[in-house]
Amino acid sequence: MTMARVASVSRQTAETSIEVTVNLDGTGTSDISTGVGFFDHMLTALSRHSLVDLTVHVKGDTWVDDHHTVEDTGIVLGQALRQALGDKRGIRRFGDALVPLDESLVMAAVDISGRGELYWDVPIGPQKVGTFDTELGHEFFCGLARDAGMTVHLREVAGENAHHILEATFKSFARALRAAVEPDPRVEGIPSTKGAL
Repeated sequence: MTMARVASVSRQTAETSIEVTVNLDGTGTSDISTGVGFFDHMLTALSRHSLVDLTVHVKGDTWVDDHHTVEDTGIVLGQALRQALGDKRGIRRFGDALVPLDESLVMAAVDISGRGELYWDVPIGPQKVGTFDTELGHEFFCGLARDAGMTVHLREVAGENAHHILEATFKSFARALRAAVEPDPRVEGIPSTKGAL
């Protein structure tokens, strides 16, 4: 791979103003400011464990709730990942990870297929982590998978604590993403029998 795999995407709506930059060949450095503390924590972990450098600046209508901020960030991050991947030439394409966090254990599998779909089996009992609605984890990954053009499976194997479950989800996705976007020196061209992804 000789081309820089970097992309920046901005999106403005009546509900959110979002700027995202990704570098797929980074070191996991991040600059995150969404106005939602727990979400900042999750995005920082995503960057660190995927080794994708990530800048996310969001101004959202958090006086309503955190929904628009979290969902729209997933959409814009997905768009940035898709742009940074380009034609997907020379990547591994598939990645998977099984990540524990104390009593929680979450499996992630990613296929950079061009067909964006989320398959979510992450039951979380408590509805809140601090002020964060735990159902927003699903909303974030749904937007990300769809707009990135990735098939994403996330499955909770074990878990009780909502913070641990969500953090293991973000970290397992990060590790799977890292594997999927990495260049594979043995792959020539696009890793598909169709010749396009």
